[in-house]
Amino acid sequence: MKLLILTEENLEQEHICCAIADTKTTAGVTLKKEWLKNRFQEGLVFRKADVRGKVFIEYLPAENAWCPIDAEGYMFINCFWVAGRYQKQGYGTELLNSCLRDSTEKKGIVIVSSAKKRPYLSDKVYLLKNGFEVADTAPPYFELLVKRLQGDAAMPKFRDTVKSATFNYVRGLTVLYTDQCPFVDYYVQKELDIIGAEFSIPVHRIKLENKEQAQRSPAAFTSFSAFYNGEFLTHEVLTKVKFSKLWEKIKNA
Repeated sequence: MKLLILTEENLEQEHICCAIADTKTTAGVTLKKEWLKNRFQEGLVFRKADVRGKVFIEYLPAENAWCPIDAEGYMFINCFWVAGRYQKQGYGTELLNSCLRDSTEKKGIVIVSSAKKRPYLSDKVYLLKNGFEVADTAPPYFELLVKRLQGDAAMPKFRDTVKSATFNYVRGLTVLYTDQCPFVDYYVQKELDIIGAEFSIPVHRIKLENKEQAQRSPAAFTSFSAFYNGEFLTHEVLTKVKFSKLWEKIKNA
């Protein structure tokens, strides 16, 4: 299989795997590519299979990760995705091995997952089979997984900012987000307005503009996290339909 690495030179010509055909994400793709350009100089690697599909891995030194973790000396996998039609063909193994090869001088590799399989988070079962273990947890369901390459290294952990799953802000729906995911922009700009009008609730958007803000975030998943009246609601990008299901739980809580 052929793997490609995105660089500043080929970034405009190459697709970034997710959001390939969805016209709603055009602006988000542009924002993501700009985000990538600024991360390349911080050691980010974006490696993908030479196919028109979601087969890629994205990682960078944990000190530069847009994630509230303490993991000095580790490599952080920001996103790792092998779409269904490409699974069980060796792509995942080859992509993960490429990260391992680039991490030989690191203490290990860390990634945010969850107790059970959830959208936007890498599959814990797959990671455990490949030598990862749970290093730390954060409510309500986040897990920090690590593959240790130096047995005596200090274990990585989530920062205290995410341990309560709460966020002190005004009443209503608050969304923290970044440009890391190309799906986010459309839904933050359009769907949140629809949700606010449909359910007659205040909506607040907080964009994390740099790694320092992201590393102090009350959300373990900084690409997109929603809070309602200060309580964590979901890390999944919200649509009106998805929020309506959560709304029933909110009203009955």
